[in-house]
Amino acid sequence: MAVITVVAPGIQTTVQDLGGRPGLWDVGVPPSGAADELTFALLTAGVGNPDTAAGLECVVKGPVLSCDEDRLVCVGGAARQATVDGRPVRPGLVFLLPVGAVLDVGPIDGPGMRGYVAIQGGLDVPRVLGSRSTFVLGGFGGQDGRPLAAGDEIPLGRRENLLAPLSVELPAITGSWRMRVIPGPHGAPEHLTADGVEALFATTWAVDHRSDRTGVRLVGPTPGWARTDGGEAGLHPSNVHDSAYPVGGIMLSGDTPVIVGKDGPSLGGFVVPAVVIEADRWMLGQLRAGDTVDLVPVTPAVATEAIEHRRRWLTDLRQEPASVPVAIGTPERPEVLYRGGRAGTAPPYTIRCAGERHLLVEAGPAELDLTVRVWIHLLAQALRDDRPAGVTEIVEGVRSLLVAIDSSRIALTGLVERLAFLAAGVGDPETVVLPAREVVLPIAFDHPEAHEAMRRYATSVRPDAPWCPDNVEFIRRVNDLGTRNEVFDIVEAATYLVVGLGDVYLGAPVAVPIDPRHRLVTTKYNPARTWTPQNAVGIGGIYLCVYGMEGPGGYQLVGRTVPVWRLSPADARPWLLRQFDLIRFTPVTAEQLAHERAEIAAGRADLKTTPATFSIADVRRIEQEAPVEIATVRARRRAAFEAERARWGA
Repeated sequence: MAVITVVAPGIQTTVQDLGGRPGLWDVGVPPSGAADELTFALLTAGVGNPDTAAGLECVVKGPVLSCDEDRLVCVGGAARQATVDGRPVRPGLVFLLPVGAVLDVGPIDGPGMRGYVAIQGGLDVPRVLGSRSTFVLGGFGGQDGRPLAAGDEIPLGRRENLLAPLSVELPAITGSWRMRVIPGPHGAPEHLTADGVEALFATTWAVDHRSDRTGVRLVGPTPGWARTDGGEAGLHPSNVHDSAYPVGGIMLSGDTPVIVGKDGPSLGGFVVPAVVIEADRWMLGQLRAGDTVDLVPVTPAVATEAIEHRRRWLTDLRQEPASVPVAIGTPERPEVLYRGGRAGTAPPYTIRCAGERHLLVEAGPAELDLTVRVWIHLLAQALRDDRPAGVTEIVEGVRSLLVAIDSSRIALTGLVERLAFLAAGVGDPETVVLPAREVVLPIAFDHPEAHEAMRRYATSVRPDAPWCPDNVEFIRRVNDLGTRNEVFDIVEAATYLVVGLGDVYLGAPVAVPIDPRHRLVTTKYNPARTWTPQNAVGIGGIYLCVYGMEGPGGYQLVGRTVPVWRLSPADARPWLLRQFDLIRFTPVTAEQLAHERAEIAAGRADLKTTPATFSIADVRRIEQEAPVEIATVRARRRAAFEAERARWGA
């Protein structure tokens, strides 16, 4: 088998493919794949490969490569200084890389951020969870889940039965971008003011240096909020009850817009006022620190026309890539495509676009109601059982359901009708009994790695944040508790119901105490942390999360637990927790936790589980047993919450 040898790896050079790994967004597995999907698709087609073939993506500096067999190659994106044995190679030109010749992709110093290399036959690395794409943060895919290293030998695919090669014209890359977006699903007047929405689209934003494949941060004015806080979801007006993000969704993480990237999180608790259209999503892969971005609101019809034009271009590379007009619409408010009224025990709900490839169902008022959460689950199950062709993702949130489609196979209008039909037949959430498990997790409170995350944040991000230097002290203060240990006592006493998976990646649970007396109220970091240790345990709003892997995060940290994700041949499902699991924590020392973590990671031990059930009747029983105490605790915490917000204002 022919191989390509890495003489020098460049910077963050990874194996990617075009399609990534769709279908696992509901458990926190991002699609990954080429960040600049347009350039990657053009180069792939240029060398005659099918659109399933894998190639290379790099940043800052490209790799140096040689091959033990003559192969056609095409280089593009922001890689403009490639050479073969010292001779320059034009981007988009398909050329022969002879045996023993050296391809130096060269520096990537702008404009643009990422370079790409397509090789005839593609890179024949193993598929992991359905894709060859590398997810570096998760440690899987591509070349052993990591960037390339010097000396790597990557097998190449076969050359037989490929299409004829053809040099390609690549999209223009600049330092000033006009990026088309569809407003919503969130906006005015619920989350932003009308002036705030107008400012979002009138501002010329700058790309922050803390941008990567997980998301692109934008620098600009503070959003014009229509409210003072997110209620139970958190102290900041950007906070919402956890809901799924679309790739390309512009979430407001505190006061910072972040465009969700190919390696971004699937579930989180932030407002999304706009979504980048599919035809312009490639630009996210080329945004460089200091670039400027204008967000241009358009209608779904314009977005559909743009992606259909893209598909025609990729079908026949010989045609001129004629420009598509940037037709500007004036959709300042997200359009409600369907509004369902309350019917029996079913909550009222709305269906809105989240871009032209996603629908977002939101049910009930903007507060935690476990009856609504069960109704969302029943609706999701009904859609899974009667899944139309072209539906690619079904992701449950706390009071929402995000449905993604392949827009070449199904239209959103028909899916709206299907969802409304299914919603009318959903069973009574008050009476259903769901299968569940009781799961006991060890926790090391005040774990040193949690405090390291706090220290890094205070040192490099925001030293004056009210949760610095100690998250637990902040939780104590905002919940009117006497000592730090009372925070730990409540976490230990609570039974947490898993109401979402994939909150900050890889099967990470978002959970809420079934007993309202155990619902500690906090807010999320603003801006978010850039680093969180794997399996840190945090609280944001009234929710608890176990971080599935290292990465960014915003929950207030209280400790650390064992892995909730294990990717091995022996595990058919790498995610170890399930929707509606009932989690209890038992305290251990950091040393004991290290041992248990190692045992579970190695497959020598599993989570401690026993079969159980969950029903709304369980919740009603607790509410009826202690109504006065529950009301008193809620009032005291709300008062402490308001006092903390007043201190912020002062």
